[in-house]
Amino acid sequence: MIGRGHPWLSLAPALCVIAVLFGGGLVLGLAGSFGMGRGDAGLDAWIAVLSEGRVWRSLGLSLWIAFASTALSCVIGLGAALLLRRRFPGQGMARLLFQINLTIPHAVGALGILWLLSQSGFLARLSAGAGLIDGPAGFPALTQDRFAIGIIAHYVWKEVPFIGLILLANMQSLGDDPESAARSLGASPFGAMRLVLLPLLRPALIRAGAIVFAFSFGAWEVPVLLGQSAPTALPVLAWQRFTDPDLAARPEAMAIAMLIGLVSAVLIRAAFARRE
Repeated sequence: MIGRGHPWLSLAPALCVIAVLFGGGLVLGLAGSFGMGRGDAGLDAWIAVLSEGRVWRSLGLSLWIAFASTALSCVIGLGAALLLRRRFPGQGMARLLFQINLTIPHAVGALGILWLLSQSGFLARLSAGAGLIDGPAGFPALTQDRFAIGIIAHYVWKEVPFIGLILLANMQSLGDDPESAARSLGASPFGAMRLVLLPLLRPALIRAGAIVFAFSFGAWEVPVLLGQSAPTALPVLAWQRFTDPDLAARPEAMAIAMLIGLVSAVLIRAAFARRE
């Protein structure tokens, strides 16, 4: 029987499964990036990856997607959480609608964005039918574009509820007492929110944003559906190398995957180590 003084022991079975699946995959990926098991172990894959301009362009694009998606999701999610915490008629339905797209898989959402925003999509045809543009080809390129607008739009649509729900839960745990105390000392409602509530929400917002950044930086299914052919997002490049018929490209795919994991791990470590 597990004693009450050892709470981690009760989590040991689940932690062991996670350690084997995640840690095992990490070890295998790292070993593969050095060519181990192929008889030609070395740094060749890492040297090739780090010296290739295409990799750095893909890294820059992935960082842009992740930073833009995270920043917009945090701002909109914070604003939505501040609105939804207020009592108003239909608040329950508004909260339900706010979080309903969390149940939609990313690939399905990406196909929806493609149907809605592409130059052959619904809005393009609607604009052409209304005479706003000469034809669907005259619609702005919002998917497969150099600025990754469609990818960012999808991540914002998907991650705003995630951040908003985390902040709503955080505000519920805080209660109204901190703001009430500030208003009793003469602060305006806006001043109480800016000087008291927002600093209290900052740690949760930073950590939720770090999770969104790591996901949008490392996911490949949305960029492969909505992104341009060159440069591709870094996870798409890793996927292309991994599925290349030439098995000599496999160590480079592993090295790119390790690079993605390293960037994500550094950011998450910095965010969760922050003390407010």
